Amino acid sequence: MRKIRDALRLRANGLSMREIAASLGVGQSTLSDYLKRAVRAGLAWPLPEALTDAALEAMLFQPTGGATRRVQVQPDWPMIHRELRRKDVTLVLLWEEYRAAHRDGYGYSRFCELYRRWEGRLAPTMRQHHVAGERMFVDYAGATLPVVDAATGTVREAQLFVAVLGASNYTFAEATWTQSLPDWIGSHGRALAWFGGVPAQVVSDNLKAGVSKACFYEPAVNRTYADMAAHYDTAVVPARPYKPRDKAKVEVAVQVAQRWITARLRHRRFFSLAELNAAIRELVVALNARVTRHLGASRRQLFEELERAALKPLPAAPYEYAQWQERPVGLDYHVEVDRHHYSVPHRLLRQKVWARATETSVEIFHDGQRVAAHLRKPPDRRHTTLRDHMPSR
Repeated sequence: MRKIRDALRLRANGLSMREIAASLGVGQSTLSDYLKRAVRAGLAWPLPEALTDAALEAMLFQPTGGATRRVQVQPDWPMIHRELRRKDVTLVLLWEEYRAAHRDGYGYSRFCELYRRWEGRLAPTMRQHHVAGERMFVDYAGATLPVVDAATGTVREAQLFVAVLGASNYTFAEATWTQSLPDWIGSHGRALAWFGGVPAQVVSDNLKAGVSKACFYEPAVNRTYADMAAHYDTAVVPARPYKPRDKAKVEVAVQVAQRWITARLRHRRFFSLAELNAAIRELVVALNARVTRHLGASRRQLFEELERAALKPLPAAPYEYAQWQERPVGLDYHVEVDRHHYSVPHRLLRQKVWARATETSVEIFHDGQRVAAHLRKPPDRRHTTLRDHMPSR
């Protein structure tokens, strides 16, 4: 139900079916079915605040008893296209294998027609046209920046995060200690604050912090990352694995950042992350003010003319980092979150629940409804129990 809500929100924002499917990690045919069910149920975004996940599921998937239309299983066209490159493999053979697996599938003539239509959309190289306010590309640079501990003299390497807007090439960069999820999410929030608005899409690399399942066709976005995207009313569209052209804009931006920032700072010594970021900020401002030869305008000028007005406004408050974890409920009706056990209603024994942990609180959700809330405790292996969650005996 959470993905259906996100699908309705992103569709209302004007995203295409392909972009929504890539952002939510579902097939386009499944997404199309969800949206058609919502239309038949008379639902549109924004949904009523009182509409629970259970009520939404009943409205969309309750059997009506009417006649259903047979839907053929879509062939795996990319796989078929690759198989046709093999010697002596023909469309007839591939169609026979498809029908052997799906007896109610397409006939041969329709199979060939659909394949030719799919093949006609292929191109050796696609030159991407970036609309103002549409996409922000994000990635980490390969090079790191050393920071010296003044007390011990040890050197710690900081990571360089880079974000760039598609239409204007307006660039943001900062140093973080790691590429972990908290730093990844925090850098996104600071980049959006730097741009002063929110693009329609965020195109990311298949970094483990943000993408929990790197798949060529349907990558799965980490729930915390998806929660941040929902807070800023944008969509996360991961690039395909091993396809750098999907994010060529940020690949070039990373190269520029390494030459403009890393190379210029190579002889300077920094003793704190704040000191390093102050130096990076000065260089980023100079980079965006530099007039490019091929356009005759600076990134800053293009951003002000083309992109600033096209960005959606920032939310009233920045995103508060919250880590989502799926957890089983134990026989003692407690859930373990970061080495501390929190109670939930005893009726949820052996159920799967989602825990949302911030710096100060832990909330437990089941079927989209909050069933428990606790103050965050230290990781001491102890138990926090509410009397209302206990059975009567």
